[in-house]
Amino acid sequence: MLEALPVATVRTQVTVPLRFPDGFTTTARVFSFDGLVDGREHLAFALGDWAGALDRQHTDGPVPLVRPHSECLTGDVFGSERCDCGPQLREGVERIASAGGFLLYLRQEGRGIGLYAKLDAYALQDTGLDTYEANVALGHAEDERDYAAAAQMLATLGAERVALLTNNPDKAEQLGRLGLAVTECVPTGVYLSPANAAYLAAKAGRAVRTPDFPLVR
Repeated sequence: MLEALPVATVRTQVTVPLRFPDGFTTTARVFSFDGLVDGREHLAFALGDWAGALDRQHTDGPVPLVRPHSECLTGDVFGSERCDCGPQLREGVERIASAGGFLLYLRQEGRGIGLYAKLDAYALQDTGLDTYEANVALGHAEDERDYAAAAQMLATLGAERVALLTNNPDKAEQLGRLGLAVTECVPTGVYLSPANAAYLAAKAGRAVRTPDFPLVR
């Protein structure tokens, strides 16, 4: 059963040049929104020929490539290797810029529990708990992320059919319930380091990620 969502509107859109530490550059049209259901300041980065991709969704051409990317201050900004978020963000921007589509930067730090709680969870992981056990020990669900705002953002931008750049089937399931047609899930690389091996193993053990992708380092 599809879930009904209120209509969101574009608040502001600006063009922003992007540059990553490895030298990759591109340009994004960045959208902010009014009326998102959770009241958070999520952003949509329109990359590559995103307008053409929107046009093609109603033909036999490639649909927009979309990555819903949950904010990770430690990984995205400071390059922490305790997770794989930073490399996935970098990969996502380049692949979407090539294909045409959107990177949704969602303010859902720590799988939805917030930055301070995520650091509390890190401290518990240092005592032997895995990433999910630590969240539960703090009184949270294993994963509190909700993609209703992401569905609103895509609807506002005119995306009805998309390919999702993700290894997480929950994103496709939630967005499908919210009325978005997900034509396929396109896997990202899996970025293994000594610091995040236990983190990635915990995800694989709970089958929250599509398994058996090649390791990229």
